[in-house]
Amino acid sequence: MTESGLTSDQALLRDCAAGDSYAWQRLLDKYEALIYSIPLNYGLAREDAADIVQITFAALLAQINSLRPDSNVGGWLATVARRHTWRIIERKKWTPTAEFDSEAMTALLPERTTAITRWEMTEWLHAGLGLLGQRCRDLLTALYLEEQEPSYVEVAQRLGLAVGSIGATRARCLQSLKQILQA
Repeated sequence: MTESGLTSDQALLRDCAAGDSYAWQRLLDKYEALIYSIPLNYGLAREDAADIVQITFAALLAQINSLRPDSNVGGWLATVARRHTWRIIERKKWTPTAEFDSEAMTALLPERTTAITRWEMTEWLHAGLGLLGQRCRDLLTALYLEEQEPSYVEVAQRLGLAVGSIGATRARCLQSLKQILQA
């Protein structure tokens, strides 16, 4: 307990609600590893775990003024992270493998390849995309394989992402695709 009778988490919540960025950083430092470990323990990929960390802390930020003063912050964050983990697991169970436009994928390949080599590379890319999580698959398909080349704003609205997160998410997805294709 602190001098005012508040626990350290309660004091952090109060300070975060008041806009104290240092308190927010301390809260992130204290719970980020816990939240990140939850989806990993359920078998999700690192990029999914990173997304769940973002979602969980965004939920805390949205609810910070409505939490009870005696809330167990760690338990609350863990519950939110578990629920989002379960949602992703359910989505992955029921999401059919996407069909990809092979012409669009073929257009990504170098021009000086034989038809067989181009077909093999297209199949290789298709297989790699099929092994990605749904979120990455949808994002990369929208950014690189759609004929209209939608803007980040259009992609963000369609996929339910923040516009500012598209670049970082795209980088993580491309890194995952690269690892899959190299395996």
